[in-house]
Amino acid sequence: MSKISVYIIAFNEAEKVAATIESARWADEIIVVDSWSTDSTAEIASQLGARVVQVKFQGFGDLRNQALAACTHDWIFSLDADERCTVEAAQEIRSVVNDPNAVDAYWMPRRNFFMGQWIRHSGWYPNYRQPQLFRKGRMTYEPKQVHEGYVLHSDKPVGHLTQAIWQFPFKNMAEVMHKANRYSSLGAERVAGQPVSMWTAFSHGLWSFVKHYLFKLGFLDGWPGFVIAFGNFEGTFYRYVKAMEIQKGAQWKLPTEVTTYVKPKD
Repeated sequence: MSKISVYIIAFNEAEKVAATIESARWADEIIVVDSWSTDSTAEIASQLGARVVQVKFQGFGDLRNQALAACTHDWIFSLDADERCTVEAAQEIRSVVNDPNAVDAYWMPRRNFFMGQWIRHSGWYPNYRQPQLFRKGRMTYEPKQVHEGYVLHSDKPVGHLTQAIWQFPFKNMAEVMHKANRYSSLGAERVAGQPVSMWTAFSHGLWSFVKHYLFKLGFLDGWPGFVIAFGNFEGTFYRYVKAMEIQKGAQWKLPTEVTTYVKPKD
């Protein structure tokens, strides 16, 4: 029987991490990779029997690579704190890792729940991030701040699992806005070396909206589909505006001169 390590990346996820750990109880090892949360994330994980590894956040690529180093078993399954592994997905994973004909890495489909409903379009179902099940040593991550890709160390093609896990990406709209702000800041550094302008920011943002709302059929998800598309517009738009801010540097800083107000004479 092959053994499986599950790693969960988390930061200030006290409200979600317990459910994620519970959904991974079938694994042989659960590791929570925490970036020094200021809430009780680490304490909750430890109380539930997970091994907590503290990693200073230097981008998601580095974070995930350090998570891989902490895993000790032959197979690795990646979960984020807002994801849940279903019973059906766990059964499929167990079957795959004990199959002598298994390939070295597998895509995992995800179902997303947002604004009170399961999203069926908008690029959110089935959606994939990096392959989430893979043999140890057969995959690493690109050292990017955000939207990190993966590097496959195998000559075998990536396989596809059929049973979806669940994702609950946002508790409320405040989390939507917080993530858009955080990810646009991280992404700005990546595009700051390119020529950017307000037109660049607007056109990229508009294309992101159109892609999710029209081409990925977001309009079929009703208002949640519109919010998803608009959120992608905002995140993309501000990524390029923040890149402009980096490029402009001192030109966009507040003036240092102090202007004294003189009251006019009557």
